[in-house]
Amino acid sequence: MSVRVCVLGSGSKGNCTLIATERTRLLVDAGFSKRATYNRLAAASERPEGIDGLIISHEHVDHVNGLKSLALGLKIPVYLTGATRQAIPWDSRLKAVETISAGEKFTIGDITVAPFSIPHDAVDPVAFTFQAEGIKIGLVTDLGYVPELVKQHTRGCHCLIIESNHDLDMLKVGPYPWFVKQRVMSRHGHLSNHATAEFLSEDYDGAAQVLVLAHLSEKNNHPGLAHFAATRALEKRGGPLSAELHLASQSEPTEVFHF
Repeated sequence: MSVRVCVLGSGSKGNCTLIATERTRLLVDAGFSKRATYNRLAAASERPEGIDGLIISHEHVDHVNGLKSLALGLKIPVYLTGATRQAIPWDSRLKAVETISAGEKFTIGDITVAPFSIPHDAVDPVAFTFQAEGIKIGLVTDLGYVPELVKQHTRGCHCLIIESNHDLDMLKVGPYPWFVKQRVMSRHGHLSNHATAEFLSEDYDGAAQVLVLAHLSEKNNHPGLAHFAATRALEKRGGPLSAELHLASQSEPTEVFHF
């Protein structure tokens, strides 16, 4: 028996993550087309058949672009908050819908899902932890800062996927219009490498076997900068580095992490 985790892709062009046990397989977010998602699953040696549910974090297009095609193609229920559903142009053919709420756990198969609120410029954004077979997985992206609630929920994770979206200097001199830069840097935007490093050095409990930096901007970040900032932050904690550090990519899946 094992728990498997694979970030199928992460970034401003699409996000999707597979969380699986021997009994239950879930997709979190649907930022890619059905074909692209199937191809990424195949690259991770996973089949699309038998997916048990599609969980949505918020309504931004890089998280819901493939929602309709995936849900209808796979004939699976969609789990999302009521406000998020209202914010998405809905297809009446999508009838298998389960409303979730931040702070209220629910179970799909043998996986317990805990959604919790995060600060982002969406109507009701949530991040998640997943627990199965004694393993805890945290998936936390699209937030402008790390509030106490996030710190609490991420404690005890065996695998933690956390945003490291932008390098502040690259963002400031980058191609985005100033109002977009302000949005990204705001407390309801995205975590910078510095903010993520600050969390890892000061508030992260050091429990994870695998740390994955996710949602890296292709225009306002560089994998080397994100990796360096996180590595230095972990070293500041002192003692041996117990976690494997990985970077999620926009273009291809991560390896499949087994627990």
